[in-house]
This record gives sequence, C-alpha cells and structure tokens, in this order.
Amino acid sequence: MRRLTLYIGILGLMAAFGASAYGQASLRSLDGRSIDVTAQRGKVVVLVVGASWLPLSEKQAAVTTALVKKYAAKPVIFYFVATDAAAARNAVSDAELKQFAAKNKITVPILRDPEGAVVMSKLKVEQVPSFVILDKTGAVSGEPFGGLDPKSDAAIPLSIMIDKLL
Repeated sequence: MRRLTLYIGILGLMAAFGASAYGQASLRSLDGRSIDVTAQRGKVVVLVVGASWLPLSEKQAAVTTALVKKYAAKPVIFYFVATDAAAARNAVSDAELKQFAAKNKITVPILRDPEGAVVMSKLKVEQVPSFVILDKTGAVSGEPFGGLDPKSDAAIPLSIMIDKLL
C-alpha cells in the first residue's frame, strides 16, 4: 500500500511539474511585461530568435519585416526574441536592444531570453538566428527554421509553413 501511495504521489508531482515546465514559455518584454508565447490561442505565433550582436540578425530582421507586412491582416503574431545574455562580454541593455530594433526597422515586440534559456530548452532551438512557429494551440509546429543563407529568401519557406497553419 505504501508503494502504491508513493507511486501515485510521484506521478502527481511529475504531472504537475511537467505541466508547469512545458506548458508555459514566458519571456519578459522590454516594457517589463511577462508574455507567455504559447498562450496566444487562435493565432499563429512566429518567434524570431536572434541576438543584437549577430550580423545575420540584420538579414533576419529584413525577413521579419516582409513577413509582418504579408500577414498584417491575418491572425499571426510576431515576436523578436533576443538571446543576448546579461552577463556576457557583449551584453546589451534594453535601451541598446531598442536601438538595434530601430536601426533594423524591427516593429514587432522584443522579448528577452538571456542565453536562450526558454527557446533552447522548451522550444528546441539549437542555433541563432532561427525562427520558431507555434500553431494556433501554442504548440511548436515543425522544426525551428535556422541557418539563414544570406543569398536566399527565407520568407518563402517560412510563408509556406505559416500558410499551412492558417
């Protein structure tokens, strides 16, 4: 009987931990709000995962701008997720991230994920820059799209992925 009670207790803890550990992906916006990117029900969410110090993030910003224009009237939300680490040698402040956004014409909300703690562990991003697309239920749709080629237009395959979810 003790083993059964212990077993049920462990299963309960695992279920509770699993729900909280994998059910949310909250990130802090530059205005201090906490945004759970997986809780945008009924909308496709595109996470643009980059870093202000990374030259390819400029190409990524251009792709994002094109996609934002294309999907302006659709139920699609875009977020730029900055993985700039606060303790890193190339750390940036919120003000510097805003400057990066202005310089690169990023008009979507910027969220902070220092060192990629959320996007790498919960959303399975393995490289920066990347795009992660969440379906209308908040689940990751397919593999993260990374490894931007400066010679190709990443907006084309990303549009195909987004269109399948609309």
